[in-house]
Amino acid sequence: MTSHLTSSNSPGTVLVLGGRGRFGLAAVQAFARNGWRVFAQVRPGASTPKVSGVQWLAHAVDRPAGVQALIAEAGGASVVVHALNPRQYTRQAWERENWPLLQSGMAVAKALGATLMLPGNVYNFGQSMPAALMEGAPYRPSMAMGRIRSGMEEQLEQATQRGELRAVIVRAGNFYGQGQGTWLDLAMLKDIRRGKLVFPGPLDVATPWAYLPDLAQTFVELARVRADMAPFESLHFSGHTLAGHDWVRELQRVARQQGWLREEQDLRVAGLPWPLLRLVGPLVPSWGALAALRYLWMQPHQLDNRRLLGFIGHEPHTPWPLALARTLQHLELLPAVSAQPEPMVAQA
Repeated sequence: MTSHLTSSNSPGTVLVLGGRGRFGLAAVQAFARNGWRVFAQVRPGASTPKVSGVQWLAHAVDRPAGVQALIAEAGGASVVVHALNPRQYTRQAWERENWPLLQSGMAVAKALGATLMLPGNVYNFGQSMPAALMEGAPYRPSMAMGRIRSGMEEQLEQATQRGELRAVIVRAGNFYGQGQGTWLDLAMLKDIRRGKLVFPGPLDVATPWAYLPDLAQTFVELARVRADMAPFESLHFSGHTLAGHDWVRELQRVARQQGWLREEQDLRVAGLPWPLLRLVGPLVPSWGALAALRYLWMQPHQLDNRRLLGFIGHEPHTPWPLALARTLQHLELLPAVSAQPEPMVAQA
């Protein structure tokens, strides 16, 4: 395996797989903003935004020919960010596509001698997860997607132990702040202009949220110090730990400011029809997949980032009201701004 490890102070070349996805595009933008040469993979025929310093590569990574073409065109990349996802958010799609996609990412990283970096989630820990999730906490997945993800990560770690490649997983909570297709636009904010918020769980239960520009910047910071890491690392990104009351309070302020509510009015808060989602799940697989996540809204939990801080000394962090405002702008619920500065950094 050829190594392209560079010094921690020198940006290099990165290949982002899935560069048009929610996290993928955030990673493309963050690495480019920090002076890296960026290759970004997309499916053939996909549209690509204009991002300075980015070369888009249209290859299908679910086909051997596409993988080989990608390896040939992305020569020199010392980091591969795996931001690929199945085409649908269903158990069946995860079973069919997730592991082959990761195998493609591993094959690319191995051929390039690059470190593979990928975002993780909390599905691995299951319903019995502790309130504070430490790195190294045992995996006890309680649903199919958690078992799929745990198995993938275990096979990836085994590959690093065999010396085939190096890998870094950065585990985070619910994504928000880039693109559509998240809890925010699909459920929570659908009727916010009419003064209504849908919140999936109890308002007093706090859970982790990952503002994607901050998470992407964390990948950049970790990429700089990857030579200091073991061949396999699993790190936690704490992000924003928020309860439903936090969302109600801030969104109510925004709604009054925007005239969606009168000053004396309060947001109407509704829950999700979980029993209906579970009942219809066998007929609508995406609803069934969402129903399996109910426990994540019922149990308070947060991600402890102490090991991550040990490598980079801080976690990129945009104050939550500002992160929410930028998210609402991105969803066209607030007037757009011309440019978004890089994430703010809060020292540990």
